[in-house]
Amino acid sequence: MTDTTNNENTQNAQTQAPHPQFELLRIYAKDSSIETPNSPACFTQPWKPELKVEFDSKITKLGEEAHEVALRLTVTCNSNGATAFICEVNQAATFLTRAIPENALEFLLNVSAPTIIFPYAREFISNLVNRATFPPLNLSPINFEAVYRARKQHQAKQAEQQNAANEEKPQA
Repeated sequence: MTDTTNNENTQNAQTQAPHPQFELLRIYAKDSSIETPNSPACFTQPWKPELKVEFDSKITKLGEEAHEVALRLTVTCNSNGATAFICEVNQAATFLTRAIPENALEFLLNVSAPTIIFPYAREFISNLVNRATFPPLNLSPINFEAVYRARKQHQAKQAEQQNAANEEKPQA
């Protein structure tokens, strides 16, 4: 009888504790643009593209169990010393983030979410550039985990330097 009671208590505790969930709810474009400031002149010269890719992400909490992650990508292409195009896409997604520990949530929102969103943004940019009649553009993948780890190391180093600077200041 004791075994049955213990098993029931264990099962009740397991069913009452929420299971962590990280789920893509929706992916969507928030904003997009392409500028061709030197057209049509850029089409009459030899194509010698030099690409510059910039990106960042923004995390917004949407209630207790959801977050929006917006990934902004800006691609600037220069050819023969002039800007051929500037393409910007702000691709976002909402995620269910139920019962996830804070340290794991930070990683999921800064690494996993952008990794999920990036292929959509890359395709969107490729499509815009193609519609502007430029040669095909296929952006290389981005290792968001490496970017996240580098940012964390930089933040830790800054905090360490700040602590060292605070310790060196004489007390008044």
